[in-house]
Amino acid sequence: MTLHSFPHSASDALRSHELSAPTHDILSKALAGIEISEADGEHLFRAPAQEFPAIAYVADTLRQRVNGDKVGFVVNRNINFTNICYMGCKFCGFAKRTEDPDAEWLVPEQIVARAQEAWDRGATEVCIQGGLHPKMEGTYYREIVLAIKKALPDMHIHAFSPFEVWYGAAKTKQSYHAFLQDLKDCGLGSLPGTAAEILDTDIRQQLTRNKLSTEKWVEIIKAAHEVGIPTTATIMYGHIDGPEHWAAHIALLRDIQKETGGFTELVPLSFVHSESPLYTLDPKNVRPGPTDLEVRKMHAVSRIMLHGWIDNIQVSWTKLGPEFASDLLQCGVNDLGGTLMNESISRSAGAAHGQEITAHEMCQIIQDAGRQPIQRNTVYDVINDFADGLPEQQAPLIARANSTLLSFLTEEDGAPAKVVGGAG
Repeated sequence: MTLHSFPHSASDALRSHELSAPTHDILSKALAGIEISEADGEHLFRAPAQEFPAIAYVADTLRQRVNGDKVGFVVNRNINFTNICYMGCKFCGFAKRTEDPDAEWLVPEQIVARAQEAWDRGATEVCIQGGLHPKMEGTYYREIVLAIKKALPDMHIHAFSPFEVWYGAAKTKQSYHAFLQDLKDCGLGSLPGTAAEILDTDIRQQLTRNKLSTEKWVEIIKAAHEVGIPTTATIMYGHIDGPEHWAAHIALLRDIQKETGGFTELVPLSFVHSESPLYTLDPKNVRPGPTDLEVRKMHAVSRIMLHGWIDNIQVSWTKLGPEFASDLLQCGVNDLGGTLMNESISRSAGAAHGQEITAHEMCQIIQDAGRQPIQRNTVYDVINDFADGLPEQQAPLIARANSTLLSFLTEEDGAPAKVVGGAG
């Protein structure tokens, strides 16, 4: 049974497919607007493949109730100001030592130049993260924000993971609240909720030697929300983790949201294994990323567990590729994330899905999936509704190496969609 073959009635939909009694009860609760438990979430993650179409149907029904058929994206640019980092996280293929030939460090003028280039291409956001350079001053974070805001006062700055906040606060000998309040006063708009990986002590001990503990991550995220800085939420899965960790992680995010209301969205991040030391050094004990079914379940079950609390579920096209990302719009997803323009972290781990999808191409992907494209800002206010026409085509900022990246798209007459900048 395909994801689209259910009757329109929710109750008929569940009756139309053979489900175990527990799965039927959990999905019936979700459709009735009753919050499902962490144990319920784990059960759905462990459900057999033949039950997944019903899970996807419920996730997509909840998505339609809160988001309608509109699917969003933000025009932004990733700026990784340094890849020099000495933290030694086992999953990371991005970090370099100072003496490495491809180590990189950007000064504020270079960061501003990249932000200006993004603004000129229609970006409303720059997403800025970097490694934890051992010689970097803790004040460098505020210098970056001040420099961008001086040149581009209307650019939204979405920057600095909880790991970077931990580092900057330690370097400046400030509390998390004081450090974050200062960044907000300088012009920081929001914080990426990365560095979450899996919020489980045993798993984090193996991934990062618990350098940023679950407790510290939660404390920093709550501090950001308390000073009025919204954040995203993430989960990085498919390595040494399992359904019990996924359900607990999502339940913890839900609890934080109930307390603070500061999360804007959840972005599941599938583990990219091919260049990750975690996998390459121990392939017998580390999985090569999640299965396709697990990816689908992660997005669908997250939607079900977080319904009414975090109602934006974003897919990472850089991790999965635009075709798979488009397919996940049928599994509870309502957002395709950012155009990016540059992407370093996933590529460093072995992802091969390119660095940019332009606004025009984002709209094509969304329309091809039968949805209505909208351009949003970082905090999900609608900037453009493309009901009356798509944005102008642009060539990618960096020429594409993969000319088939968007070859799955078709025009209304069935011909391949026209994609700009396909050759690199």
